[in-house]
Amino acid sequence: MTLYLNDVGLLCAAGNSKTEVLARLLAGDRSGLVPCDEFGSQQWVGRVAAELPEIPLKDSVYNCRNNRLLQAALSQIQPTVTNMIAKFGADRIGVVLGTSTSGVRNTELALAHSTEHGALPEQYHYKQQQMGAGADFLADAIGVKGPTYTISTACSSSGKAFASARRLIRLGLCDAVIVGGADSLCWLTTNGFAALESISTGLCKPFGKHRNGINVGEAVSLFVLSTEPGPVILEGIGVTSDAHHFSAPDPEATQVIRAMQIALDDAGKTPAQIDYINLHGTATMLNDGMESKAVNALFGTSVAASSSKGMTGHTLGAAAALELAFCWLLLTSNDEHGTLIPNINDDEPDETLTPLNLTAKGNMLGRKINTCQSNSFAFGGSNLSIVVTRA
Repeated sequence: MTLYLNDVGLLCAAGNSKTEVLARLLAGDRSGLVPCDEFGSQQWVGRVAAELPEIPLKDSVYNCRNNRLLQAALSQIQPTVTNMIAKFGADRIGVVLGTSTSGVRNTELALAHSTEHGALPEQYHYKQQQMGAGADFLADAIGVKGPTYTISTACSSSGKAFASARRLIRLGLCDAVIVGGADSLCWLTTNGFAALESISTGLCKPFGKHRNGINVGEAVSLFVLSTEPGPVILEGIGVTSDAHHFSAPDPEATQVIRAMQIALDDAGKTPAQIDYINLHGTATMLNDGMESKAVNALFGTSVAASSSKGMTGHTLGAAAALELAFCWLLLTSNDEHGTLIPNINDDEPDETLTPLNLTAKGNMLGRKINTCQSNSFAFGGSNLSIVVTRA
C-alpha cells in the first residue's frame, strides 16, 4: 500500500509559509533565532513570529499558544483536509500528533497569576496543557471522527506519530490521517535543558568545533497522509531504542545505525539512493559526535547532509515533523539544480568528528532531489529515521 504526504502546513523560526520557509532555509538565514530573557537567564530561541489566529469560541477550553500554532498550520492545509473529508467521510479520518509540552506554558502563567492574586485566571483550564489536548482540539476544529491521540516521546514524538498514522491506514481504520506535531516555548523546556547544561551560550553550532548546546525553538508542522496520490511518498520508517542513558545518546550509535537501516530497508532503498539527509544535529557535543559516527557508518561521506537547527532551533516534540516538512519542500520544489539546505553554524569544522558531507550555502545536487532521509533522536534512546521520495 503506497501512502502519500498530500500537503503540509508549517510555522517555525524560519518562516510562516512553505515558500518563506524554503527560501530562508536555502539562504542559510538565522534571523529567526532571537535573544530572549522571558524564561529567566538570557538565551537564544527559535520563535514563531506570526500573529496566530484566535481559537474559535466553541473550543475556548483549548485556548493556548500550542493549539493556536496548530490552528495556524491547519489553515494552510484546510482545502486538502476538506477534500479528504468529502472523499472519505469524517469518520475515516484520524488525527495523530506528537508533542513534548503541549500547552504547559498556560499552566506556568496560571500558577504565576495564582501566586500574585490568590486564584487561577478565569480563562484557565487544565485541558490547555494536557498532552492529548492538541489532537482533541484539531479533531473537533476539523470535525473528523476517526482515531485521535497524541504521542509524547520527547524529541522523537512527532516522528513516531507518522509510524502510528501509517499503521492506522494499513489496518484499515482510516483512509487519511492529519499527522504532525507542535511544541511552544515555555519555562519547563528552557530551564530543563539549562539544568542539563545543554543550552548554547550563543547561537547554536551544529557539528561546529565550538558547539556547546542547543537553542530551544517552537514550531508546528501538520501533514495530510492518505492513500490518495500526492506529491511525496512516505517510503520507510525505522524506530529503535538503545536505552543507554536517560538523557545521553549511546556513543557507539548501534541502535541509531539500525534505525536508519530499517528505514532504508522499509523503503527498499540503498544508502546510495539517498540524495540528502536531514540530521538531528542538536549542536550538543554528545549528539553530534554520535550522529556523525552513525551516518558515516552507513553512508560514508558521499551523501549530502545538514542540520537545519542552526536556523530553527531545536523544536523538541515538533522537530521530527518539522524537519520532514523541510524534506517535503525540497522534494516538491521545481529546482532543477537541487539546491540543498546548508549546515549553518558560523563555526570552524570539528576535526575530531567522524567526517560527513556537510552542505554549505549554495551547494547543489546537480539535479532534482528525489529521495530524502530525516533523523530524530530523543531522551532514553528513542531513535527514529524516515525516508520520503518524490512521487
